[in-house]
Amino acid sequence: MSKTAIIVGSGFGGIAAALRMKSLGYDVTLHEKLNQLGGRARVFKKSGFTFDAGPTVITAPFLFDELFKLFNKERKDYVDFIKLDPWYRFYFSSNDKVFNYSASLDETEKEIAKFNYDDVQGYRNLLKISEKIFNVGFEKLSFVPFHDFFFMIKQIPTLIKLKSYLSVFQLVSKYIKNEQIRQAFSIQPLLLGGNPLETTSIYNLIHFLERKWGVYYAMGGTGKIIRAFENLMKEEKIKIFKNSEVQRIITKNNTAVGIKIKSKEVFADKIIVNSDPAYTYKNLIDSKSNKKWTKKKIENMDYSMGLFVIYFGTKKIYKDIAHHTIWMGKRYEGLLKDIFNKRILADDFSLYLHRPTATDKSMAPKGCDCFYVLSPVPNLKNPINWKKEGKIYEKKILQALDKTILPGLIRNLKICFHMSPNDFKNEYNSLFGSGFSISPIFTQSAWFRFHNRSENFKNLYFVGAGSHPGAGVPGVISSAKVLENILRYESKEH
Repeated sequence: MSKTAIIVGSGFGGIAAALRMKSLGYDVTLHEKLNQLGGRARVFKKSGFTFDAGPTVITAPFLFDELFKLFNKERKDYVDFIKLDPWYRFYFSSNDKVFNYSASLDETEKEIAKFNYDDVQGYRNLLKISEKIFNVGFEKLSFVPFHDFFFMIKQIPTLIKLKSYLSVFQLVSKYIKNEQIRQAFSIQPLLLGGNPLETTSIYNLIHFLERKWGVYYAMGGTGKIIRAFENLMKEEKIKIFKNSEVQRIITKNNTAVGIKIKSKEVFADKIIVNSDPAYTYKNLIDSKSNKKWTKKKIENMDYSMGLFVIYFGTKKIYKDIAHHTIWMGKRYEGLLKDIFNKRILADDFSLYLHRPTATDKSMAPKGCDCFYVLSPVPNLKNPINWKKEGKIYEKKILQALDKTILPGLIRNLKICFHMSPNDFKNEYNSLFGSGFSISPIFTQSAWFRFHNRSENFKNLYFVGAGSHPGAGVPGVISSAKVLENILRYESKEH
């Protein structure tokens, strides 16, 4: 009899888990709530424009390649990755200054020198500590399970030596003195749902990770990667069900045995969940065995911020806008405190602007440009009436872009719509509408995070942003590698 596995959710973590389970000899079935695969990496196609809904930055391409190599196939036969340069352009709205952060170390240092010459050496030193953190945090710990407390304890001396007790912002500030360059080199946790002022400096490994492999774009958008994976899964006989929302995880005693969809129950040897673990424990498991993750404990956890994303197409081409632009508002620390601590929707903002048409003309009709702009906002722990505020906030952001880097934007709009934390809550089953599950503070990382192997139920496993190693595309794909290592270890035990 073949071993069976059910995957709940088809974000990058769920897809990677499905492929790894298949390579281990499991008969795999994948269930997705929405009408297309990808979760947050789904696609909106409207009026000839293609909008990637979520992740747009591709780093650590080997993680994608590995999943195809499991079946002796090549990723490049399914989807092309193009190296970007510059990686990001920072625009500081307070003084109209621009900082290009690029693949060339020399060019990056020249850009830093325009702000403060002394910070060139500071940046070199920051990269050295980033490499040391990378060698431990990514190379040694991002693929290994963290369900053993004593394994966690053994890591503490190394983590202390690497100054993991500092926040990302504190670590960057030790090396960089210019305020704006400090901001540029400390915003990375926002890409993973963390507050740079509070997220452990372990996440500073992103600097070296980008230097090691570069920053890429998938031709056809991130959605093309999802389609490539879907083709691979079909070729490998993984059964895929869309519009198939899991309403309950069926447990017997303290073991997960199956799932309930509408009026149907489906059973399997292993249940792997790619939906938000907080939502799953709170809403999908009704069992007295759920002792560790009680509803009260889950509600008291610290959650990542919400995201407000505007998707828009223009009938004008803005040829001078880079592929990735970080539009920095006038406030930094104050704004972060408003979002994460006070949970209020401030009048100002900082933005991430994605223009895929800088690299890939196929994303928009001829003579048009395609964009999305993302603003970190409070999650729904402090409810904001997004039905009322959404249009006001959208207008405010578009006006700010119109006045600065996208002149004439409002009169050149061809299509425009947005997603708010409400949509994340309703469409992605994300507790409190958080963009990236629980936040990556030290007390919610590694062993303290939701375990990849459930602490409460046998044969129940988690992959994706809420589990170890955390959010971000490399993190969620790596979580499936952690799962594989757990299953290999378990099979040796038996």
